[in-house]
Amino acid sequence: MFFDGVANFKGVGIGAVLVSETDQHYPVSAKLKFPCTNNMAEYEAYILGLNMAVDMNIQELLVIGDSDLHVHQVQGEWATKTSKILLYLYHVKELKRRFTKIQSRHVPRIQNEFADALATLSSMIQHEDKNDIDPILVRIHNQPAYCAHVEEEADGKPLFHDIKEYLSKGKYPEHANHI
Repeated sequence: MFFDGVANFKGVGIGAVLVSETDQHYPVSAKLKFPCTNNMAEYEAYILGLNMAVDMNIQELLVIGDSDLHVHQVQGEWATKTSKILLYLYHVKELKRRFTKIQSRHVPRIQNEFADALATLSSMIQHEDKNDIDPILVRIHNQPAYCAHVEEEADGKPLFHDIKEYLSKGKYPEHANHI
């Protein structure tokens, strides 16, 4: 599970992505509409992902985030005295009990870009009228949407030849298709 939280001038957003052993991605994100620091947003994202994993009945989980602070706090290596963060930390530890095996790992931000993109997108959305926004389908396209394969012209000349002839002579070549 990858997680990330973002607090910026537009708002606060969180994102998490569960990745199965077969490389199936399950993204989730949310916009937070309450006062929230960046550290709180990171914990909100962490909890969002853990809750999704619990709902999917996942027993073993590797949690990956780009916040060194959160990874080390959850592992018990670093302490905090901030009361708001202590409550988040307590809740994460309670959720961790739902798994037979759970580990945390810190990665550079570049390796967490999907969760980061979800969090950033959620933070930027200004949609006051609804509590939910329909899921966004992300497709992978391997070629341009426009005509990707241009057939070779029957006369063997490049596609732009007729245009070049028109521009230089002021009239279409006899065989050119023009409207």
